[in-house]
Amino acid sequence: MNALPLLLIGLAMFAGGYVLYSRFLGNRVYKLDASFQTPAHELQDGVDYVPTNKFVLWGHHFTSVAGAAPIVGPAVAVIWGWLPAFLWVTLGTVFFAGMHDLGALWASARNKGRSIGTLSGRYIGGRGANLFLVVIFLLLLMVVAAFAVVIKNLLISTPSAVIPAWGAVAVALLIGQAVYRYRMSLGLVTVVGVAALYGLILLGDAVPVELPDPILGMSPATFWIVALFVYAGIASLLPVWVLLQPRDYINGVQLFVGLGILFVSVLLSAPTIVAPAFNDAVPAGTPDLVPLLFVTVACGAISGFHGMVSSGTSSKQLDKETDARFVGYFGAVGEGLLALGAIIAATAGYRTLADWEAVYSAFGEGGVAAFVEGGGAILNSGLGLPVSLSSTVLATMAILFAATTMDTGVRLLRFVVQEAGEVAKVRINNVAGTLVTLAVGMGLTFSQGAGGEGGLRIWPLFGTSNQLLASLTLSIVAVMLIRKRRNPAPALIPLAVVFVMAFWAAVVQLGDFYDARDWLLLIIDLVIIVAALWVAFEAVVAMRRASREPPEALDADVTEKTELTK
Repeated sequence: MNALPLLLIGLAMFAGGYVLYSRFLGNRVYKLDASFQTPAHELQDGVDYVPTNKFVLWGHHFTSVAGAAPIVGPAVAVIWGWLPAFLWVTLGTVFFAGMHDLGALWASARNKGRSIGTLSGRYIGGRGANLFLVVIFLLLLMVVAAFAVVIKNLLISTPSAVIPAWGAVAVALLIGQAVYRYRMSLGLVTVVGVAALYGLILLGDAVPVELPDPILGMSPATFWIVALFVYAGIASLLPVWVLLQPRDYINGVQLFVGLGILFVSVLLSAPTIVAPAFNDAVPAGTPDLVPLLFVTVACGAISGFHGMVSSGTSSKQLDKETDARFVGYFGAVGEGLLALGAIIAATAGYRTLADWEAVYSAFGEGGVAAFVEGGGAILNSGLGLPVSLSSTVLATMAILFAATTMDTGVRLLRFVVQEAGEVAKVRINNVAGTLVTLAVGMGLTFSQGAGGEGGLRIWPLFGTSNQLLASLTLSIVAVMLIRKRRNPAPALIPLAVVFVMAFWAAVVQLGDFYDARDWLLLIIDLVIIVAALWVAFEAVVAMRRASREPPEALDADVTEKTELTK
């Protein structure tokens, strides 16, 4: 099959979802109000609470939620065939992810920018909230540790990406100063910033950087991991407008340009998808399509991590509540586009079926490497870019996505540490919270060797825990909608589907871990299952209670704000 119809159908579905379904959600379900005073204005502090232009905030949100997962998941899931992955990415983005991300952003903005973990205590109950924090902590820990390893591997395997990856930090610092201190035109700054990033990509392709071994007494792998954690720690402490926000914004624009280049290459070359629509000859050891597809492709269809970003950082920067539709729903669409690009690159970027099967010889193969290799071939055939430059462009995209998620993840993990301190009645300041976060993250990453092998130790649980968290986030949104006597079906339907699939997958993995005698993963999986069941039970009780209570008045959100202030 030609890849061009697949691309056009996917783009049409995403466009229809944003134009039609997101408008329905914003107007009829969440009833977004431009006059509502958002936390960014009410609690403005210049550090975390900063009213932000919706385009800049979209860039921060999109690149923070995207990371490497919407590349890795779809590029692994095509082992079952391209059609199941395509359907889950497109339908999941339109009806599940957009609703979830917009809902989490709305729920947090209506509660002074509080995180999903804190909101669970208010809308579900104190016992559920504590267990919620456990799942959130484990998920963020997986993201921070695993993405450090993914970035390290790309910096070593693609040395031409070193200069653009780190040069993007300097570009972001300059953009932050230009926009916020010198009040320069956002359009001009954007054009100059994107041009600078692509200039760095050309420079990196001409001057690849391979570190000596050893460097400062460390191997290159160890050095890169340490450097990444130090950077993420500093970024998490700086005011969001200094580095985090402008970095994410300009990366978001640049990455959309990169996706545009990939899609234009597909339009020009119309490559053939060599992978089967349904793969009847999957390699031995490949798990069943159902339920594993729904947790293998998490980011790119629906992801609990998005709820943490929406409620952890994005809600604190929302200028107007009506901006939530563009930031939240279109942010999910951006990730869906990346996942669509990963599917096409990993299935149409190879010359023959035999070449594709050689890469997908076992479950878990493909991933970022298939995206870079296959996408590079499409860029080469479509636009005539040299293979090395094509690989540099795509590797830089993957690194920047992963890095923006990692630094946001460290910031969010610091928030969780501080929230846990509040539960234990111990005050933890920003510096102490960040040091604890870095110690735990680096401890896991280096737990099995100086090369960072421990960073992927608990990653097999990411998909299940991530999707369980998404369903629990939707339960909070559903409770709020029921209390306001609004239609909860747009939240309840994806909640039910995602929870059943994720819980089913967690149970399947439990058996796999037992057979492999992997006691660490088995214990963590058990903790996640018990926590998810408990919170789900508390959520059902909360929904029933909300349906029996008198409906909230039209000005209930004002009342809620007053109660929270008390």
